Amino acid sequence: MKKSIIITGAGRGIGAATTKAFLEAGYRVGLVGRNADTLEATAGGHPDALVLAGDVGDPETVDRIFARAMEAWGRVDVLFNNAGRGSPPRTPDETSIEDWMDVVRINLTGSFLCARAAFAAMRAQSPQGGRIINNGSVSAYAPRPGSAPYTSTKHAITGLTRSLSLDGRPFDIVCGQIDIGNALTEMAQPMTEGVPQADGSIRAEAVMDVAHVATSVLHMAELPLDANVQFITVMAPKMPFIGRG
Repeated sequence: MKKSIIITGAGRGIGAATTKAFLEAGYRVGLVGRNADTLEATAGGHPDALVLAGDVGDPETVDRIFARAMEAWGRVDVLFNNAGRGSPPRTPDETSIEDWMDVVRINLTGSFLCARAAFAAMRAQSPQGGRIINNGSVSAYAPRPGSAPYTSTKHAITGLTRSLSLDGRPFDIVCGQIDIGNALTEMAQPMTEGVPQADGSIRAEAVMDVAHVATSVLHMAELPLDANVQFITVMAPKMPFIGRG
């Protein structure tokens, strides 16, 4: 039986690259995102792609997405919690409440809601168990200037990863986190032109091919449930992270 994975934020960037890698590896892939047209374009009509359009920050929508996946496949083997958004680079006092609330809703609450639904499915299915992979970002360790909403949620994802790892032990549900630095996507394109640094300067940063993220997630997913990559950092080695600031 083919393994199955649900990928959130699957329409573009890291999510799209990961979707394609898993389809090529023979997985059944559920593509989650708010834009059905973008998801359909990423799926490319692949017979093992299941488009599951919806907002991960809405509890009822998340329950519907996982119910549809279970109806189609009978089980969920892997969840890649990848959906996320940032906000304009601003100091905390200039950050709008609306931006803060929506970043938390998508990045943190959305990850919890999807993990919650996946955990329930993995606990109930036979054979029991599965794997949850959270996208943490190097911002789970070190912030960029003006990034309080995003950085706060990514630090919180680390706590979610650890809690899921602990709570999943009795049910063979494992959880790991991939922390990504400067993968070249549409969102990261400005890094090649110049972004604010901790010393107040504007400088271009090194980037890496997003395909390396996709293969790293695939490696994590392919491990048996008696092995786990708890945390992995995949980054452009010349980006300002080691020694940032």
